[in-house]
Amino acid sequence: PRLLSQFFFADERVTRVVAEINGLDAELDPQQYLVLLNQLHLSQAHLLAVLERIMEECIPTQRHSRDYLVKFPEELLVDNLGNHMLFAAECLLAGTFLEVEESDGAQLRPRARNLLCSLELVRTVLREQSLSQPSSYPEPVRAVLVQFDRLFAEFELSYVSSLVAVKSPDEIYRQQEIIVLFCETVERALHLGYLTQEMIDGYEPLLMFTIPRLAIISGLLIYPEGPLSLERSPEEMSRIFSPFYNLLKKIRDLLRVLSAEELCLLERSLCTAE
Repeated sequence: PRLLSQFFFADERVTRVVAEINGLDAELDPQQYLVLLNQLHLSQAHLLAVLERIMEECIPTQRHSRDYLVKFPEELLVDNLGNHMLFAAECLLAGTFLEVEESDGAQLRPRARNLLCSLELVRTVLREQSLSQPSSYPEPVRAVLVQFDRLFAEFELSYVSSLVAVKSPDEIYRQQEIIVLFCETVERALHLGYLTQEMIDGYEPLLMFTIPRLAIISGLLIYPEGPLSLERSPEEMSRIFSPFYNLLKKIRDLLRVLSAEELCLLERSLCTAE
């Protein structure tokens, strides 16, 4: 059950698979080469997962900030992102630029080299610790882990930034505005009886349509200075709503001529219409 013991066996497996790959002629047996590459991918993913748990146990208050992850597109936030970063670093160090431009790759190579050297040092130190005192983490072990965690985070941010346009602080703030709008919309709908707490607690599927519809009305009439403010230019709005700028203006103009009773009737109908 000890994490250092788990790390030892995970590290042994990575070492064994790498040795098999190095001893294989890929041209003579390409199918076995692909099998071993898949085994390496899985064994490295397991090794990183154990290392992550060790860092959480050993240096929980010294971890490098991962706040930058909110800037990444959601499709990149997958469970195997760390393993993908490790593979990218290995490719860069070998001079292979699979996903990035050559100029970006040249700038990233020093970070990739530092990361992989740090990982090798971590593997050596943790193997030695697992064989001597597998239940403790002395200060030299902690220092090595802190350095690796920092280098990994720095490489991850730099590499992803070279792949995609990460969200700016303004875009993140606009997303938070939308979250607040939806929360206030739900609170108002509960107060007016459009929705019930049981519907929310039971994850009623209709809410996927109801809440966004009500949020549009709330954003245009109830909270006109929020994320749906039409006093802003389309470029200043969230990318979720900016393509519908002109349509939102027409909806707002129509809503303004409704009486309170007609608005209530409209909102109730939006809670039931499919």
